Amino acid sequence: MGSSTALQAPNSAASLIRSQLDVIDNFRNGEGLEQTGGDIGERITTGARLEEVVESALSQPRVAVDLESDNFHRYPDRVCLVQLATSDAVYIVDPLAIENITPLGKLLANAAVEKVFHSANSDLRLLDRDWKFPVRGLFDTSMAAAFLGSEKLGLAAILTEHLGIEITKNKKLQRADWSRRPLTGALLRYAALDVLYLDRLTTLLYERLDKLGRTEWVKEECQRLEGIRYVAPDTEWRFLSVKGSRDLDGRGLAVLRSLHAFREKEALRHNRPPFRIFSDAAMVALAASPHSDPARFKGFGRYGNGRFSSGVRHAVHEGIRVDPVQRPRKRPAGPRENRSKLRLLKDWRAGEANRLDLSPSLLWPTASLARLSTTWPDGLEGEMESEDVRRWQRQELGEALWMFMHRCRAGNC
Repeated sequence: MGSSTALQAPNSAASLIRSQLDVIDNFRNGEGLEQTGGDIGERITTGARLEEVVESALSQPRVAVDLESDNFHRYPDRVCLVQLATSDAVYIVDPLAIENITPLGKLLANAAVEKVFHSANSDLRLLDRDWKFPVRGLFDTSMAAAFLGSEKLGLAAILTEHLGIEITKNKKLQRADWSRRPLTGALLRYAALDVLYLDRLTTLLYERLDKLGRTEWVKEECQRLEGIRYVAPDTEWRFLSVKGSRDLDGRGLAVLRSLHAFREKEALRHNRPPFRIFSDAAMVALAASPHSDPARFKGFGRYGNGRFSSGVRHAVHEGIRVDPVQRPRKRPAGPRENRSKLRLLKDWRAGEANRLDLSPSLLWPTASLARLSTTWPDGLEGEMESEDVRRWQRQELGEALWMFMHRCRAGNC
């Protein structure tokens, strides 16, 4: 296979797919990834081979894409694998081995080739953060399944529901250190499974969306997803996102902020995720009782005793010394009349969702309903032009919403 590291070298694309499916049949029959003898796909470790793969993929109508990062083991994390699959081949691209990854960006940006992701949000942010790669021609199988009324949107659940295929998402493999080399066969096969069936799944999802007249709905939602970009965390107020911080007073928040900053420095220094330094729960417990011994609280590990605890104790002292934290002010709640109207609008949305057998969150943006509750009903025409409201929502639900609001104004909600 040229200069690449081939996991498998079949005589043709058709034989590759047959051999891949033989491996998957073994897996589905209970042998498991660790016990399966065969490999799925080809590992791409050179820029030259990546260029060949991209040129081949550019001639395809559709390419499935997935990423693996080392976020459970490194901080900050990075993309460690990019899995690609066409209708007749699977490729495991190793960006840690390839100096120039830009050919991949050429493929992702070409709207003529449909890119199939499953639950694309996180991957889109990683592609933007690490390489500034936009994605065009996106189709999200999770989004499509949601518009078909699927309640469980994980890949394994959707494959079972729509294709009758069962795969086991082994959490141990999912949370493996994807930056370690060499990668085991079990990890490579696990990664390949995330893209192996997406082409076939997409064809079926399109057929079912077409029958319901919802294909354009999903296409518009996927076009909006293409605009997702990485946004760096707000370093000043990030500590307020820690679970349990809402229960702390101003002094406790000052201690939490100091502990959070210390943990962040330690995470960067040791190249370990913050949760592996010490837990959120331990931070909140100590912030609520800052004069206590850190060793009392489960979750500090080595930072609760001995020389490592000195950093925690110093952070607590700093949090006690400074002024209490004043939380950012929330928007005041609207008048009771507006809150009542918002409940009515949400009830209308829930009724439409029930009629269409879809999640209410898909049907009309809550932010738009909140604005309408303050401009009822005269603001509807302007709200129809809001960027929050989709074209398909205006076409499918706009008239029903107008009628509902006018009925309510006449007292017939």
